[in-house]
Amino acid sequence: MIAHRMKDIDASGIRKVFDLAAQMKNPVNLSIGQPDFDVPGPVREAAVAAINRGFNKYTPTQGTAELRDAVRLKLAQQGRTKHHENDDIVITSGTTGGLFLAILALVNPGDEVLFADPYFVMYKHLVKLIGGVPVAIDTYPDFELSAARIEKHLTKKSKLLIINSPCNPTGNVITEKDLKEIAALANKRGLWVLSDEVYSSFCYDGPCWSIFPHVERGLLLDGFSKSHAMTGWRVGYAVGPPHVVQEMNKLQQYTFVCAPSMAQHAAVVALGHDMKSALNAYRRKRDRLYQGLKDRFELKKPGGAFYAFPKAPGGNGAAFVEKAIAKQLLVIPGSVFSDKDTHFRISYAASDETIDKGIEILHSLA
Repeated sequence: MIAHRMKDIDASGIRKVFDLAAQMKNPVNLSIGQPDFDVPGPVREAAVAAINRGFNKYTPTQGTAELRDAVRLKLAQQGRTKHHENDDIVITSGTTGGLFLAILALVNPGDEVLFADPYFVMYKHLVKLIGGVPVAIDTYPDFELSAARIEKHLTKKSKLLIINSPCNPTGNVITEKDLKEIAALANKRGLWVLSDEVYSSFCYDGPCWSIFPHVERGLLLDGFSKSHAMTGWRVGYAVGPPHVVQEMNKLQQYTFVCAPSMAQHAAVVALGHDMKSALNAYRRKRDRLYQGLKDRFELKKPGGAFYAFPKAPGGNGAAFVEKAIAKQLLVIPGSVFSDKDTHFRISYAASDETIDKGIEILHSLA
């Protein structure tokens, strides 16, 4: 008999599209949330060297000291850990591994966990999996998360607020002003804040601000999957108060054990590798897609990540995506990321040729 907790958890809508793509012949694929560039050469070489030098066994569950020190230095240089200099670090199995450990360590059954709607698919289901109560905060139509919108949903059971900026699936970047106001509200109400910053390397119109320096009770999550195209390497990290990080480390002993050894060694090299060329390339892709769609679709210009979230003609995301798939175009219905089904997600982490083909098909459906 399958456990009762599985009744409310469906398979990932994104993975369903991945499976569909594998069955189609030469689809125009604008559904995949991973960079189309390869892992930088020096990082690949570092992984191979680590394997050849025998770094193929378990590491400490918390991660190698070399990588944790390198992460600490990089975050300090970026100003993302200001006022949190004494916080601890755990290396995780990707950013999503850190997300799972953090929620498991902080949230009791019945606790409410708040996040913006639209949201990354895992937030809602991970909270439900451990018995928490997901609270999706409607941010339509501008996708802006503000302290005022959050405050309307706060109750005595509110425990954790998840901030995702830049956001998957909208590409929205929360302003410094809004982040400071949200932090002030969280501090006043005693909320924990989990800042998912995995897309922090992709901000196109200004700096990516972090809420982490402004909160009293917080965790910062980031990793290498998006910034360095290391999606299959499964290396991320979490930064937070030592007593919380050590509980996450304890949980990791009984779940992921450790992030891959050779990937941890390569990640040290990744932290020192200049990725500005990728940022500039993706800014051009963002502009290419936006210019191609803005006159035909209701679309807010994304400020970061590598997604756009247009409103579906006719107002039904699932129905529109079916029409797109019939024309060999793969995009994701908005209902995968939202309690609504009015939009659809496009990933422009693709070649310019693929983006142009996608725009052409979308024009035919507008």
